[in-house]
Amino acid sequence: MSSGTSGSSSTWPSVSSTSGSTVRPSIRRSPRIPRRRRETDRRTEGTSLVIVNQWVPAAHRGDAIGDSARRVRDMLRALGHDADIFALTIDEPLRHEIRPFDDEGATRGDLTIFHYALPSPMTEAFASVSGRRILQYHNVTPAHFFAAHDPALFRLAVLGRRELATLAGRVDLALGDSDYNRRELEELGFNDTGVLPIAVDTDRMARLPKQPALERMLDDGLANILFVGRMVPNKKIEDHIRLAEHYKRYVDADYRFIFVGRYDAVPRYFAMVQALMTELKMPADRFWFTGGVPEADLATFYRTASAYVSLSEHEGFCVPLLEAMAADVPVLAYAATAVPETLGEAGVQFAPKNLEYAAELLGLLVYDDDLRASVLAGQRARLADFSDAAMRARLARLIARFS
Repeated sequence: MSSGTSGSSSTWPSVSSTSGSTVRPSIRRSPRIPRRRRETDRRTEGTSLVIVNQWVPAAHRGDAIGDSARRVRDMLRALGHDADIFALTIDEPLRHEIRPFDDEGATRGDLTIFHYALPSPMTEAFASVSGRRILQYHNVTPAHFFAAHDPALFRLAVLGRRELATLAGRVDLALGDSDYNRRELEELGFNDTGVLPIAVDTDRMARLPKQPALERMLDDGLANILFVGRMVPNKKIEDHIRLAEHYKRYVDADYRFIFVGRYDAVPRYFAMVQALMTELKMPADRFWFTGGVPEADLATFYRTASAYVSLSEHEGFCVPLLEAMAADVPVLAYAATAVPETLGEAGVQFAPKNLEYAAELLGLLVYDDDLRASVLAGQRARLADFSDAAMRARLARLIARFS
């Protein structure tokens, strides 16, 4: 069992940026969302009021990047700044609060924060936008994970990292949402780097309504072992199946593995996972692939979970780890990439990936009350590092460096 340590950000000096050929968005005035007026009476003491624009290629409800951008916007507004989000693609329920990228306000920020996870027309436009430019990198899954399953996603991942590299030397500051991501930026040639975690609403699960019918289904005496996320190769869902086989054989037969998230993103990969279940003769009724679910159902899955398991081999941050901790679910995680940094000293982390050993650890988390209580106490302490107060303080320091 190994414990990770939280990453630390480097200092954030400002530098001048070079710009190449420009690709600017076409500009129009949006009649739908008027730009917020500056509110001088809410100005943060010692800090000049600034216009902070965030650019996200796609604004989807329930997406970790978009949800974080909206929380950051609201915190910046609470600090007295003029903050908005602009997107190329906007889900209908968000059109009242997200501005289209061709709105004239998109290029008028004193600071522009560009959230990068995939290639898009925003990248080159960002490199030449006026004002100070802050890149926030949310990681691009390495292409090799998709090579055997989806050539199109393989190509997209290759292009994503190639396009990211074009921004080196053209931004004032490059932030990773973990130190793992920050180090990748350094390797790509970004000079001034730092860390700004994803802003997660850790109280959200507690506010969502209960789902009595679903709770009754899940409260049937089986230990509910939870995973939340898309069924994609880097998440190593096949290792969850192998873990379940060890758990059934050596620990306990009263189990249910629940996978909450889309399973249609990489069909060939999910077919391989199902074939493995057949090969190992795993009982189908003990594995529940829910697909996407409403937030109230998601909260119910967390509340009724005996443990949360992450066996992923590539994470840039991993928001479900925080959600599980916020729901008071003990976490068992393979300590790879950014996972040890996100968990800090919390949860139960292990490396190398020995699934027989992991099955024993999982059994202890489910049934050893003393260990479980100790792990939960550590997770509650870790959550304070991601509180709204901590995030507001990080944002205030960031804005002050450019004011």
